[in-house]
Amino acid sequence: MPKDSPDMITASVVLYNTPKHLLKRLLDCINSSPVIEHLYLVDNSPVFADDPSFHGPRVTYIKAEKNLGYGAGHNVALRRVIESSELHFVLNPDIYFGPGELEKMVRFMRDDASIGQLMPKVVYEDGGLQFLCKLIPTPGDLFLRRFAGGPLRPLLRKKMERFELRFTGYDRVMDVPYLSGCFMLFRTAALRKIGLFDEQFFMYPEDIDITRRMNAEYRTVFFPGASIVHDHAKESYKSRRFLWIHVKNLIRYFNKWGWIRDPQRSRVNRDTLRRLGA
Repeated sequence: MPKDSPDMITASVVLYNTPKHLLKRLLDCINSSPVIEHLYLVDNSPVFADDPSFHGPRVTYIKAEKNLGYGAGHNVALRRVIESSELHFVLNPDIYFGPGELEKMVRFMRDDASIGQLMPKVVYEDGGLQFLCKLIPTPGDLFLRRFAGGPLRPLLRKKMERFELRFTGYDRVMDVPYLSGCFMLFRTAALRKIGLFDEQFFMYPEDIDITRRMNAEYRTVFFPGASIVHDHAKESYKSRRFLWIHVKNLIRYFNKWGWIRDPQRSRVNRDTLRRLGA
């Protein structure tokens, strides 16, 4: 177990039948960086599969009794470090990064205490940019983004590009109200104030929820000065089961925040677009 330290940097990865080659690739990245002092692996898989990579002085492996979901899984780790860690990385197992990238993010966060959450530039394996900076979504935004295809897609392209803030070029530091959950760097003091992941969301909208709660109290920043690679699987596009999980949890999200009327969403999106020059 790590020792308490006011400037400790920790991380967590939630596993669910994660292919070993993905986890090994991520662990190699983490082990090559001195930044992360302790890593928590929270395993939601139905069957325990011991592996030498699960053990070590910088790693704590936690086998969940059931599949807790994404946010609740990370909360298991966050509750252990919330009082002792300065910064905490929430990582997908399907990401990887080069030497020095974590250091750039940590320096940027430490230089500005108003930042509560950070996401770096995220690219595909071929180097293509992933447009993961977004406005707070309306039900229409998410429905159209997921289901609009064929002849409708060109008609809705401008609306979707605006929702994903593509007009910014993704080439500058930006304050964004919705950052992707594939890679999140949190200031733990900010999490103590706004709370952890909302565990009513099993999967998918937990990143929308926590970013907008963080954005109400701190800066939530896109930082293109560092980059990571994300093997974006889009499981809900491939599986009816994952699609149903996606839809069910989005219903819970809009039941919480509002379907048509959401004054915070309207205000934040309007201010964001004005600030970014839309």
